[in-house]
Amino acid sequence: MPERETEAQIRQRKAAERDALEYPYPNPAEPGEAIEIAAGVFWTRIPMPMALDHINVYLLADDDGWYLVDTGLNTDESRQCWQTLAQRYFPQQPLKGVICTHFHYDHAGLASWLMKEFNAPLYMTHGEYFTMRALASSDTTIKEDAQRAFFQRTGMPEERFQKMLASHRRDPFMPEFPPAFIRLRDNESLNIGGRRWQVVIGEGHSPEHACLYSEQDRILLAGDQILPGISSNVLVSDVEPEADPLSLWLKSLDRLQTLAEDALVLPAHGLVFKGLHTRVEQLHAHHQRQLEVLMGPARKGEQFTAWEAMSWLFPRELKSIELMLALGETLAHLSYLCRNGSLYRQMDEDGLDRYRAQ
Repeated sequence: MPERETEAQIRQRKAAERDALEYPYPNPAEPGEAIEIAAGVFWTRIPMPMALDHINVYLLADDDGWYLVDTGLNTDESRQCWQTLAQRYFPQQPLKGVICTHFHYDHAGLASWLMKEFNAPLYMTHGEYFTMRALASSDTTIKEDAQRAFFQRTGMPEERFQKMLASHRRDPFMPEFPPAFIRLRDNESLNIGGRRWQVVIGEGHSPEHACLYSEQDRILLAGDQILPGISSNVLVSDVEPEADPLSLWLKSLDRLQTLAEDALVLPAHGLVFKGLHTRVEQLHAHHQRQLEVLMGPARKGEQFTAWEAMSWLFPRELKSIELMLALGETLAHLSYLCRNGSLYRQMDEDGLDRYRAQ
């Protein structure tokens, strides 16, 4: 077992990381209410029935209507929140656009409903829209067969795979995909309420994640591309098994670091904060620690599967959805180390991928 930080050390480090950031609005609004954090920019939260119990969504006032950024899950509670927000803050004004930073269903799960309910178009990047559409229409049998083969190579036991699969089949939040969209492109801009929002594309967490940046006011609508308290999940899946998303993620963080250091960051989860450059450095350090945990056994000559390595990075009992995310993130770190020449991957006689030092 490689050396890791103790629980006390982790708590101490996380507290220091939190204290290094500034939180101008420490008290989030209640569901159905919003806080105006800049002229015409409103922040509110929509509850989610899971461990990550909220998503931040943002309302942008225009001269003759309003836009929203991200949607929340496909639930009755989320729909009621949007109806209340529309009546309270923009009565009798049209919704001019539904902007989704990326395809994950806490961010785009209500896109189709909002488009119909408010007669509004959807704005997404090409990569996010078509990923959402492809996953919604994929053949279940083919998908399960591909997933089984993929996870078997990691060393996941068959009974754990079956349990994970059964949990995903019961997923109550899968939405219908929207029929059309308006494409967001890197470096293009949206003009809303006299403010120019530049599209800044990130990768790694999702294929073509769109952030919106107002240079004049130094405001970053960040989605999941940078969060104050956690690192967004960066994973390898059966859809692209040879991907290297961690490299893309770290390069995307570096692009964010070219924006104003004192930018007000509006994330999808956690508190609105300042300290963009500091947070980028913290996230780089987090992933470097994870890479070092994996390299510890390799330097000692050990060979190991991704399933074994996952327990080093995530040494606790994991629920089914957490298991999929944790194993995918472990694979992302292993892929990064293979790409840079630190590790070598080879399939053994049992059909398992094993990793060793190069």
